[in-house]
Formats: sequence, C-alpha cells, structure tokens
Amino acid sequence: MCGISGFISKNLNKSDLFKMSNSIKHRGPDAKGYFYDQEIGIGLGHRRLSIIDLSEDANQPMTSHCGRYKMVYNGEVYNYKEIAKKLNELKWKTSSDSEVILAAFSKWKIDFINELNGMFAIAIYDQLENSLYLFRDRMGIKPLYYYHKNNELIYASEIKAFKSLELKLSINYSAIYSYLHLGYIPKDLTIYNEINKVKPGHILKFQNNKLIETSYWGTENLIDKKVFSDFVDTKKKLNNLINESVEKRLVSDVPLGAFLSGGTDSSLVSAVAQKINDQPVNTFSIGYKEAKYNESEHAKKVAEYLGTNHTEFILSEEEAINELEGIIEHMDEPFADSSVLPTMIVSKMARKHVTVCLSGDGGDEQFFGYGAYNWASRLRNPIYWNIRHPIYHLLRLSSNNQKKRGALVFNSPKSNWKSHIFSQEQYLFSEAEIKRILKVKANSEIINQMNLDSENKRELTSDESQALFDLKNYLIDDLLVKVDRCSMYSSLECRVPLLDHNIVEFSLNIDRKLKHKNGNQKYILKEILYDYIPHKIMDRPKWGFSIPLGKWLKKELRYLIEKYLNEEVINEINILDYTFVSNIKKRFFDGESYLYNRIWTLVVLTKFLKENVD
Repeated sequence: MCGISGFISKNLNKSDLFKMSNSIKHRGPDAKGYFYDQEIGIGLGHRRLSIIDLSEDANQPMTSHCGRYKMVYNGEVYNYKEIAKKLNELKWKTSSDSEVILAAFSKWKIDFINELNGMFAIAIYDQLENSLYLFRDRMGIKPLYYYHKNNELIYASEIKAFKSLELKLSINYSAIYSYLHLGYIPKDLTIYNEINKVKPGHILKFQNNKLIETSYWGTENLIDKKVFSDFVDTKKKLNNLINESVEKRLVSDVPLGAFLSGGTDSSLVSAVAQKINDQPVNTFSIGYKEAKYNESEHAKKVAEYLGTNHTEFILSEEEAINELEGIIEHMDEPFADSSVLPTMIVSKMARKHVTVCLSGDGGDEQFFGYGAYNWASRLRNPIYWNIRHPIYHLLRLSSNNQKKRGALVFNSPKSNWKSHIFSQEQYLFSEAEIKRILKVKANSEIINQMNLDSENKRELTSDESQALFDLKNYLIDDLLVKVDRCSMYSSLECRVPLLDHNIVEFSLNIDRKLKHKNGNQKYILKEILYDYIPHKIMDRPKWGFSIPLGKWLKKELRYLIEKYLNEEVINEINILDYTFVSNIKKRFFDGESYLYNRIWTLVVLTKFLKENVD
C-alpha cells in the first residue's frame, strides 16, 4: 500500500512534486521515489509502504522492461502470480506485483486492467506517446483524485497533496448540498470545483491536453435476468468465493491481522482466515469503558472460539474525544460519519502489531444488512406509498422522538426516494430541509442522477434497488473512504475480502429471498458463518463501531456547537441560514435528540469552511 502523486504540467516543478509526495508520507513511510522530466513537464511521485518484496528493487517509480513506461501504483493485486505465468517469457527482476502490473500493461495496453484482481490506483506514463493513464479499481477501494485545468493534469491519492500546491480552489456548493443530504460527498465530486475523483472502474487518459474517460466495469452490466435461488448450491458457491478471496488476501511479507467487531461480516472474515492459516491470526477489537458502547466482550468470545491471537483496546470517552478534531481535519473535506473515530483509533493501535489488516466491509450492502432495506420495501408498498403524507403529518405530532423520526422517512418525494430513505435512516437533512438551510445556489443534479434506476436485465425489487444504491454510493464514498484514510493515517494496509469483484458479481444475482428470509437479514451469509461459529455465540443485536455522539454533543462536545454554530460564524461563512440553524439547535437541546447527526453534520461543515476558506 502506498501514496501516489504527480502531474503533466509546465507550471509545476520538481519542488512541487516533493511537496505533494511529502504531504502524503503517512501512506508510505518505508521508501520514496520520483521521476521528473523538466522539458516535458512530467512528474511521478511515490511513497511506499512495503508489503510484498521488501527489497529496494521493488521501489517505485518503476520502469517497464522495454523502457517505454513509468509507473507509480497504490494497492495490492492478489493474482499477480497467475498474471506473471501468462507473461512467462519475461525474466523477473523482483517478486513484487508492481513489476507484473507494468509488464501486463506493456503487453496488453489498457485491456490489462481486466486481468487484475485487487484494489488499486495506478498512474502509468507512456514516454513515447507523451500520455498519462490513470486507473482505479472496480469498487473504488483505493482513492485517486485529479485536477484538470489550463492544459495540465495533476493527480494524487489524497486531496491534501493538491493543497500543498498554490492552486486556486473554490468551494463546490453542489457538493455541500450532497453532503448535507448524505453525510459524505458522492460520485466524482469533491468539496472543490477544481478537484474530482477518478470514478471506480474507470480509466482516464491524458494526451495532447485532452482528457478521455473510459469505463471498464460497472454493476449495471452485471445484473442478469436469472437469479441464483437454490440455497444449497448458492451457499456452497458463495462460501468457496469467500474462502478464495480471503486466502488471496493472506499473502504478505509483513505481519497480518483482522479487525473483529464481533458482527457477522468481520467474524466470517476472521473465521475463514483462521481456518486457512496454520498459526493463530491476529485479531483486534475496540471498546469503551462505558458498557453500552463496549462491543469488545462479544468480539472476545468470538476470538476465543476461533482461537485467534486477540487484542482488545479499551478506551475511555475522554481518550476518544481527544482524538476527534484531529481526525476531522485529516479527512480533507467535510465527512460526517462519526464512526471514523473508532476506525481511526483501532487502526492506530493495530499498527503497533501488524502492517496489514483484513476488514469485513461490504457484507451489509450485498446481503441486506441495513434497516433501510426494510423501509424501502415498506414505503414502496402501494398501500403505504399512497398514504405516506397523512402518516407523516400524524406521526410528526407525536411527543415520541422515535415516531417523529419515523415521520421524516414517510415524507418521501416521488423521485429521489432512495437517497431520502438513506438520508433519514442516517438522521440527516432531507432535500426539503436543505432548500431551506442553504443560502447559496446549489445544483442537486448529482442526487437526481444517483436515484435513477439503470437499465438492467432484471427488474429489481425495492430493497434490491436500495441495496444497490448503497453499494454504488455509501459503500464507496463513505465506508471505503473512512477505512482508507483511517488505516493509511497509521500506515496500515486494510484489505476487504468481501469486495472481491467475483463475490460482488455473484451476490448481485443471488435471489433476494436468500438474503432476507423470515425477517432475518443477511440470511445466507449468516448460514455460512454458522458453519464456522455456532449460532448461540453469534446471536446478538447488530451494533457495529459506534460512539454516543448525541450524548457527547450535549455535554463533552457542546463546545463545538458553541464554537462553530454561533451566529457570528454562520454569518461569516455566509452559506447557511442562521435562523434555520438556530432552530435545529434549540429543538435538539429541548429534547429532540434524533437531530444529533444534523447538528454534527453542520459542525463538521462549518469547521471546515472556517478553517479552509478565505
């Protein structure tokens, strides 16, 4: 795992390349390397976290055997040995995946990307054609940003690399609209108009000052008319795919472990890893001294049953809160997912023991693990749909906070119902609220596009559509961003076995009745898990890494509300309507505790704008 940066530009120089690379040195503390040609204006920078082939020969930038191509690359390609066999006429200089990737591009050009199984962000410079290629993995596990303006292209693993340069950057109000609605900035948007993300499953080619975008993988091409509905056969195939994926991700020349929250996904990944490994796997969990938020006891029971080498980190709320503001700043743009805190802390602590960790991300979106999918089925039922507005008005009159919150879900528009359900499940702003709180003109087109149903061979049910929405959006632009930034902050590589593209392609066509059966969500995944861990050990409510944010905002973190949501600051940034903000604050402190995430979303946004905008 690494950090990459670089450019094709006549306006930047070698010193700028150093600045960009140094700004993301946390992503790769083991080695650094550069390629720079002043005459052409090409720069490639690399910070290395050594995982496979720890020798200097595997450092980057790397030059192809033919001498034509230069590459910097962030990620892991797990099937590189199989690819190397297809290129058996070559004499390898290293045992790294980097050399194989570059050789594959040299032989097959951009079609090489279809051979890769892994997570990656790749930049390859063709010295003969003076062209630069950027590649991002299918699921967007690894980040890649770019700036394209004034006949120059600049790219990097994190936004902070662009901030190290003297670029003129302006705030993207449409990104703020999306952020208030979703808690993250989706698709190819960033908080800055001038910086975009390379989309997952896409290729960018920059040549003769032109930027060409090509898609090589997308879920819209993978949903078939026929579904896998035989339980025994489907369970066997899925179990085999999971085992193959985990086994590939256990290859490492440095110590390796797994995050273990005690939930279905992390427990399954840990169980399979332990079955494959001939030594106890290192597992890690985090908990709080305050019992309600301490999951570590359950994770410990799972670890004891599996026989892993388990380490639990128990924090006090005070210790956790002290980390919070620094973590917000590290994210580079507004990011409201408060589980970034425990993820950052468990990554930092795991790094003291291992360099690579497996994570269970991806199971909920593929196998119906969230309550939003129940809401989608319920709300899209014609009976409920036609009377949703009367239900909304009835529930909002209640003095019960749970009913008031439920009312907001029923206040769904005819269009954009998927993002509305997600937003209200996350306690965030509805689009109707956003139009009242934003003082600036903001385009909602990206939200409209996210809600459109792509043309598939099979018509999806409401819960399938909602799950696909999360797979393509929430997973990529929230959960995977969180995991990448938090793990790489401590120079820890995080691998996600459940997001092997072979598993994703298979799961998209599993009959929904095998995912949600008799009220049991993630049914088939749990049935696989019970072959490794008894049901009685796993019988517990879904929880996940969480913090008591609502409680903290009324007590320990109240100073953030007073500091960033006061009238002076709101008027200074001049984007939000203070009357609306003041009303939200009043309702929260008067007892409408479900508004806590709206409050937090505003705190994070105003803190960012005050500290990053002149």
